[in-house]
Amino acid sequence: MKLSYAKHTLGNGLDVLLHEDHGCPIVAVNVWYHVGSKNEHPGHTGFAHLFEHLMFEGSQHHDRGFFQPLQGAGATLNGSTNADRTNYWEVVPPNALELALWMESDRMGFLLPALTEAKFSNQRDVVLNERRQNYENRPYGLAPMALLAALFPPDHPYHWTTIGEIADLQAVQLDEVHAFFRRYYHPANASLALAGDFDPDEALGLVDQYFGTIDAGLRVGPVRASASLSDETRLFFEDRVELPRLYFAWLTPAMFADGDADLDLATDLLANGKTSRLYRRLVFEQRIATDVSASQNSREIAGYAQITATAAPDHALDEIEAVIVDEIARLAAEGPTDDEIDRGRVQAEAQFVFRLQTIGGFGGKSDQLNAYNVFLGDPAYFDRDLERYHAVTASSLRQAVARYLDPLRRVTLSIVPRGRADLAAGGSTLAVVS
Repeated sequence: MKLSYAKHTLGNGLDVLLHEDHGCPIVAVNVWYHVGSKNEHPGHTGFAHLFEHLMFEGSQHHDRGFFQPLQGAGATLNGSTNADRTNYWEVVPPNALELALWMESDRMGFLLPALTEAKFSNQRDVVLNERRQNYENRPYGLAPMALLAALFPPDHPYHWTTIGEIADLQAVQLDEVHAFFRRYYHPANASLALAGDFDPDEALGLVDQYFGTIDAGLRVGPVRASASLSDETRLFFEDRVELPRLYFAWLTPAMFADGDADLDLATDLLANGKTSRLYRRLVFEQRIATDVSASQNSREIAGYAQITATAAPDHALDEIEAVIVDEIARLAAEGPTDDEIDRGRVQAEAQFVFRLQTIGGFGGKSDQLNAYNVFLGDPAYFDRDLERYHAVTASSLRQAVARYLDPLRRVTLSIVPRGRADLAAGGSTLAVVS
């Protein structure tokens, strides 16, 4: 799992990671900014995701759409935002590497002169429409908002979703957006990875030429916050859905922390795939659910585990809850079988290999190098990351489940068809979701 690379840091603080791969005549350009929705504050949310849109709208020396020149040169490109980081990437033919670097550097160093009130208003409307499509008008789409709001206190940076609150997006002014950009989108808070068919000396020279003169910006300190659950919170709300759905969520360790890998494997063996414990019981044997899934959502300062199951027609969420609680209790008491541990390790290793099959895009070598560099300061963390999963034992997994998937310290959310509050899991109170 070792990946050869060279790391350089420009005088302005920009980390540059170079990985040669001449297997195919393409180059991946991948930029990470260490900023996400956790860098926002109550009343001022949605800024990081808004910039994901604004940075495709042109910069001072190319005040037009970002896609056309690169796509015209044969590139694919995109970007994304989550709670902890924002990334942008292009995969280009080698002769378009300079174009990609110039355009990335121009929006890093010269975005604000081209960021007008008209562009800002237009993209804010786009984001509000995206929120309606992906959350408000999507069946079960408001569940993440309800879960995060219940798991994390109002002043915690994971209390809100990445897309932000409607009132905040409507109230934000252009000067606030400019200030947010100056605080976070600069070389001292960024990492650039190149992977593919290039000459490293030439590539580093181009990077220095286009990025080296950009003002460094101020170093951004780590975000610190804590959250805890002292008891169970049971919530429900009505939605335009056909079938009731049940969610469990617990606070868990942050990414790379002790217990993170154990819970990754635990959620897999509980509810991912047709051989998982909960799928066998809920969907295959008892047929009281149409689907079930689980995940350990690893984030930089805290994580949360989630189990989701949709009730089959004429079956109750209380039935599903009883089975899930029973399986978690059995796993916490008895631990997994050797076969389950082995299968989980193999799946983890397969996922690592899958991520390294490409050089760019979402995932791929360039993206993974940047992830380790931004979160850990160590692009060579591949082997140690995989070793976390090989180090999981039946005993350590059992202890992690017993400690973190505590039935007395969780959020239980029911989403039921409109007019059928009676279908919510017992003891639930109405959730306020906006």
